[in-house]
Amino acid sequence: MPCPPVQTPADASAAFRAALERFAPDRRPLILGHFDADGLSATAILSRTLEHAGQPADIRILGKGENPWSPPLQGELEARRPGGLIVTDLGVGEGEILRGTPTVLIDHHVPRGTPGEAVVITGNGRRPEPTSSLLAWWCVQALDPPGDLLWLAALGLVGDMAEGDFPELTEAQGRYGKTALRDAASLVNAPRRTALADPAPALALLLRCSSPKELLKGGHPETDQLLAAKAEVAAALEGARRVPPKVRGDVALIRFSSPCQIHPLVAQSWRWRLKDKIVLAANTGYRPGWVHFAARSATGTDLIRFLAGHRPAGAGPEYGGGHAQATGGALRPADWNDFAARIGFPEETLPHE
Repeated sequence: MPCPPVQTPADASAAFRAALERFAPDRRPLILGHFDADGLSATAILSRTLEHAGQPADIRILGKGENPWSPPLQGELEARRPGGLIVTDLGVGEGEILRGTPTVLIDHHVPRGTPGEAVVITGNGRRPEPTSSLLAWWCVQALDPPGDLLWLAALGLVGDMAEGDFPELTEAQGRYGKTALRDAASLVNAPRRTALADPAPALALLLRCSSPKELLKGGHPETDQLLAAKAEVAAALEGARRVPPKVRGDVALIRFSSPCQIHPLVAQSWRWRLKDKIVLAANTGYRPGWVHFAARSATGTDLIRFLAGHRPAGAGPEYGGGHAQATGGALRPADWNDFAARIGFPEETLPHE
């Protein structure tokens, strides 16, 4: 059974401390993180705190199409032989990520399975729901973190959900400013949406800066890289937003091709314009050999359940994860064709082998 959500920051801190005690003391731990603002902020909180505590960790950020439970990633982890794994904002899947290696998962997405003997610190099911960055901030209180990292927890919250009645967010907004946090989150989120999808500049700033205003003010070469990434994404989004939706029953489909990860933004932009529909934005150009899509709706429909009800036979773990109101997935062309027919768009087929 999936682990129940943490109820208090103290619960998260205690669970994290207990997990670290199982790590091998003679080998560096490895942090695996997602490449969005929430995952990068969580990674920075964990890395900076462990460094401060004299327990430095290595970092591996996962990007386009990567999954901790995939054989290629597991092979890479076996070669690394970390003393322990800290996995954040990458979901909770079925089975061990790296057999025999102590593992802690810090996450807030709907669990997709039981990850072996890993310690799971999840916010899913808690109201309000803490994001991975806020969970990480709660976790590292066990290690007496540097006092200037609260802004990272707030940045992840703003970048992932832009809401939540949390005292940490209120304190950070008062200390650093709402606008600075919002602008910094937007900038940090930009690189992962580009064709290159390189999160390194964003992570470098989160590991170095002491506030969102320092991140924004310039003077760092990475800031210019983030601004260029934001411009690239804006141009791609402008073109995709011109594509009209097709509507069949309760579903609206917008299909386009872009190397940028803009399908969630396109789906979100149509969500309120088509208030009584489930909006699906499908991107055939994001990753060769795949169709990536995002689902959003203003109807309150459980979108994970909707996708489960139309799941094609060949769908893998890339399909239907995330949140009940913000989900999506990736399908091979043959499976996309099956899915498109199931939701009422049989003409939206793609060639495949």
